[in-house]
Amino acid sequence: MWILFAFGSAFFAGLTAILAKIGIRNMDSDLATALRTGVVLIFAWLMAFLTAGVPNFSSIEPKTLLFLVLSGISTGASWICYFKALQLGDVNKVTPIDKSSILLTMLLAFLFLGEPLNWGKALCMVLIGAGTFLMIEKKRNTEEPKAGKHGWMFYAVLSAVFAALTTILGKIGIEHIDSNLGTAIRTIFVLLMAWIIVFTRGKQKGIRQIDTKSWFFLIFSGVATGLSWLCYYRALQTGQASLVAPIDKLSILFTVAFSWLFLKEKLTWKSAAGLVLIVAGTLLLLVF
Repeated sequence: MWILFAFGSAFFAGLTAILAKIGIRNMDSDLATALRTGVVLIFAWLMAFLTAGVPNFSSIEPKTLLFLVLSGISTGASWICYFKALQLGDVNKVTPIDKSSILLTMLLAFLFLGEPLNWGKALCMVLIGAGTFLMIEKKRNTEEPKAGKHGWMFYAVLSAVFAALTTILGKIGIEHIDSNLGTAIRTIFVLLMAWIIVFTRGKQKGIRQIDTKSWFFLIFSGVATGLSWLCYYRALQTGQASLVAPIDKLSILFTVAFSWLFLKEKLTWKSAAGLVLIVAGTLLLLVF
């Protein structure tokens, strides 16, 4: 079942990227992150009550709570960097770098969780890395906004690093707790971190300037994120982090398809070849 949950996470994560990209076109990315996290929080706690009932917080071990908190903070940092990168660069460029967190996740899972890393997985990592490089190679005859010429890549790389940390910390944090409840608890700290950044930068006044269309896409991107998280951490509870994370990152397939349909972003032949390598490397992980 963890494989099905992992693929469910990939689908909703791909949908999230497109809905969020459209939703933050005319607003600050930090404010957008904070608002959509509020939607995720409501959705996550609703699912926690439906599946786990009224939680008994006194039964949660301090170690579990610590890692859930750290996972939430890492998620908040990853989101802030990711949506800033989306605001500055193309979805088809930002997403592959964000998904390169697969490689770091697999290494961290080997080092800290004791998950096996054989020659087959190493080969898959090479394929995924090569595919990522091809997808982020600069397109010719394409002019980027001056402000986002280099900035989007910096934020995308940070997003990948924090995403990898999120997976490892989350895996440890939900080992002895219902996955839906764990997701709901960690979302609290994602929300707190997001709003702290908004208020320290004085961006909360921008709420009044958000139009109806942006609200619509922010809310639905939040719901899609909530569904993705619930599937992802349910898969992590029974599956290996070094396998769940790569399957989840297959969301790049859905992201590329949705960006072509709704944002009219096109792939070059090199980007298409990179996508094939990433998908091949990910699917081969299930064999090795």
